[in-house]
Amino acid sequence: MMSATPALPLIVALVALVALDAYVLLAGADFGGGVWDLLASGPRRDQQRALVADAIGPIWEANHVWLILVVVLLFTCFPPAFSGLAIALHIPLTLMLIGIVLRGSAFAFRTYGSEADASQRRWGRVFAIASLLTPLVLGMCIGAIASGRVGEALRSADAAANGTARLAFAQLYLAPWLTPFTIAVGALTIALFAFLAAVYLTVEATDAELREDFRRRALAAALAVFVTAFGALLLSRSLAPRVSQGLTASRWALPLHALTAGAAVGAIVALWTRRWRLARLCAAAQVSFILFGWAAAQAPFIVPPTLTLQAAAAPRRTLILFLIALAVGAVALFPSLAYLFRVFKSRDALQAEPDTSITSH
Repeated sequence: MMSATPALPLIVALVALVALDAYVLLAGADFGGGVWDLLASGPRRDQQRALVADAIGPIWEANHVWLILVVVLLFTCFPPAFSGLAIALHIPLTLMLIGIVLRGSAFAFRTYGSEADASQRRWGRVFAIASLLTPLVLGMCIGAIASGRVGEALRSADAAANGTARLAFAQLYLAPWLTPFTIAVGALTIALFAFLAAVYLTVEATDAELREDFRRRALAAALAVFVTAFGALLLSRSLAPRVSQGLTASRWALPLHALTAGAAVGAIVALWTRRWRLARLCAAAQVSFILFGWAAAQAPFIVPPTLTLQAAAAPRRTLILFLIALAVGAVALFPSLAYLFRVFKSRDALQAEPDTSITSH
C-alpha cells in the first residue's frame, strides 16, 4: 500500500475547503433567505417573502452538490476523519440532515401545494424555522471540530475501548458540541448566512422599496456578524485555544484580519452608497476569508488535536484517482451549473437596472 505524499492530502483538503466555501456562499445564502422569510415584516412583508422564494426557487437543490462533494471527499480521502466525525457528531449531523430535508420539503409544499392560507402559513413556518436551526447546528459542528473537543472525545473513546478508561454517553456524544463556544460559532453562522442573503437580495430585487428593505437588513446583519464574531473569538481563548492562537498570534493572522476587515468595510460602504454588485462581491469575500481563517487556524490537523491531514489520508493511489475523477466530473458539472444559472437567472438580470444586471448568487 502506497502512503500519500505530504502535498497530496493538502491538495485534496484545499479542494474540500473550496467546495465547502461554495456551499456556504450559495446554499448558505439560501438558508439566510429562510431567516428573512421568518423575519419578514412591514407593509411589504408578502413581497419580501415572494422575493426570497423567487430567488431561491430555481436553483436551491443544485447548491447541495457542494455539500455532497465534501462528504464524498471525506469518506474517500480521509476515512479516519469521516468515521470519527460521524461518530462523535452523529446527533448534530442528524439534526442538520433533518433540517435540510424539512426545509426543502416545506419550501416545495408551500410553493406547489395547497394555496389555502393555513397551509401556506404552516409550511412557511416549517421552512423558516428549519432555515434558522440548520445553520446553527452546522456552525456548532464546525466549532466542535475547531475547539479540539471532538478529537479529545475520540481519544477518550479509544482509551475506553482498550479498557484503560470509562466514557459516559454525554462525554462522547453531547459534550463536544454543546459548549458556549460552539453556540457562538452557530450564531455567527446564522448571522453570516443572513448577511449574504440580504446582500444578494438587493441585487435580486427590481423594486426600489424592496431593495431598500433588504439594504437595511444587510446593514443590520453586518452588525450581527461583527458582534457574534467578536464573541466567538473571546470565547475561543479559553474554550478553543488552538483557534485563538492561530487567529491572533500566527504570522498570517494580521494579513487575514486586514483582508477580512477590508472586505467587511467594503461591503458596508457599498451598501451605504447603493453599489449592489460591489456589495455582493465584498460580502462573499468577507465570508470566505472567515472560513479560510478557521481552516488555517487548525492546520495541519483535520480533527485537532489528534488527527493530522497526513495521518488521516487514504493511500496515494486513492487520492490520485479521486482527483482524476473530480477533474472528469468537473467537465460536466461546471457547464451544467452555468447553464442552470443562465436559464433561471437571465430573466432577473434583464429586468434589473443597468448597474445591477448580473446573475444571482
